[in-house]
Amino acid sequence: MSTSEPGRLAFVCAMPMELSPLTRQLGLEPTRVGGVEVRTGRLGGREVVGIVTGMGPVLAAAGLERLLDALPVEDVVVVGITGALDDETPIGTLIRLEAVIDGATGTEYRPAPGAPAPPEGKAGKMWTSGELTTGPAALARLREQGVVALDMETAALAATCERRGIRWSVFRAISDRATDGSLDEEVFGLSKADGSPNWGKVIPFVLSHPGRLPAMARLARG
Repeated sequence: MSTSEPGRLAFVCAMPMELSPLTRQLGLEPTRVGGVEVRTGRLGGREVVGIVTGMGPVLAAAGLERLLDALPVEDVVVVGITGALDDETPIGTLIRLEAVIDGATGTEYRPAPGAPAPPEGKAGKMWTSGELTTGPAALARLREQGVVALDMETAALAATCERRGIRWSVFRAISDRATDGSLDEEVFGLSKADGSPNWGKVIPFVLSHPGRLPAMARLARG
């Protein structure tokens, strides 16, 4: 790689559905590097790589570590969906991240100046936790801290990047709302770790909760 070229940019996603649009738009090709399954291509003359880690902080950190062990990366961009803390933010709104808070430790991480970032969107903090957060009291406390969205991976990915001295940033869009009742522990359990449907649980859920199908359809569209 020429020293005049920018270094490799890595798109990091928790679920295949989050990487699929990038794969289509950029024409990324599947390959394996150092035993890691990735998608590779170029964007604006820059080499890019995309990876799916699986959901949750543990899988996210481990997946990114494997990628960074296999390839040199200059920028990590976390791409995917996130849940809003309010009922007003439109589905699809990008989050302009001020900081992400690790729900397990309380540590805050801030994207480095100069890292790729959305030019517009809803500004605020994100809260990362391996557990579902939907209780009204818990959500109220997060709002007081300036939190506008919830996810399960970003803080773990930020910690990994900062430990390795790699710039990181976030492009996450609102897909659902923590306050609308569409997502709870039972619904959350309908997905596998990679975000794909767990049909062994989906079918019994649909048969026993037919009245929740409209809310499930809204969640799927989001």
